[in-house]
Amino acid sequence: MCMFSLFYFFFLQLLNMDAVAAKTARESLDLAFQMSNILDTGLDRHTLSILIALCDLGLNPEALAAVVKELRTELVPLPPSDAAHAIP
Repeated sequence: MCMFSLFYFFFLQLLNMDAVAAKTARESLDLAFQMSNILDTGLDRHTLSILIALCDLGLNPEALAAVVKELRTELVPLPPSDAAHAIP
């Protein structure tokens, strides 16, 4: 087997592993999002993916949950804009 063929073989294997890893990650996020909806957490898919990524980096999940709860209590709803109430 020539060097190019060997490189090409390993390159294809790497691409295949990346596709499998991406599919697995997507399926895991889908499952976590379904569980999140069942538990009525109010987290959207993007926020959930960020929280999962932070956990993967080693952040404490309980600390992250506490931060999310704290941020929710501190958020003040924005008043509706005048444009929304304008009569056409």
